[in-house]
Amino acid sequence: MLELITKGGVLMIPIVGCSVLALAIVIERFINLSEAKIHPPEFVGRLKQLLLQRKVNDAIAICSNTASSIAHVIEVGILKRHQERQQIKEAIEQTGKEEASLLHKNMGTLSTIATISPLLGLLGTVTGMIKVFRVISVEGVGNPWALAGGISEALITTAAGLIVAIPSLIAYNYLYKRANRLVLKMENTSLELLEILVENTRSNTGGQTADAGSHISKSKRR
Repeated sequence: MLELITKGGVLMIPIVGCSVLALAIVIERFINLSEAKIHPPEFVGRLKQLLLQRKVNDAIAICSNTASSIAHVIEVGILKRHQERQQIKEAIEQTGKEEASLLHKNMGTLSTIATISPLLGLLGTVTGMIKVFRVISVEGVGNPWALAGGISEALITTAAGLIVAIPSLIAYNYLYKRANRLVLKMENTSLELLEILVENTRSNTGGQTADAGSHISKSKRR
């Protein structure tokens, strides 16, 4: 492997660097783009139950103690529960966009690697062929060993660029779709819990208003 890298010339350095960076990004994204970290089903079920039971303080506590994207989104909505529905929805959507940007973290870098790696390989092909023609201009075509260095550099860099680019592109497409699927799941859960939250807030307000009206009516009778 080291011999191939050496024969590939100086352009093998950025190609190898791209491969290391792409591998690090893929591993990091596979670890952090898991449903257990972003949208844990147990947490969502427990939170829904608490909101249905109108245990708002317990719901806030469980959101604060859960390190997941959906917890951050819902906590913002719960804290703004006394505002208008549209304002709560806008706050949830804004926080959701921020969390979505975190889910797509480093995706642009991975896409760039998938794009430039074959171009680096192509550049290596060009420089290798330049060396071949330089040797031909000096020694002619009678010495194949003199031509082998430039040809091997051209082929090695081309192959290396494609070896890095193809898996990077596949990983990018898979991880991007995976992130979008998690974002969509968060949106659906947020809207469902928003309706529960708004309905509970209206019920509480209506109950307080009814109690106040009953109190006033009793005072007039006296």
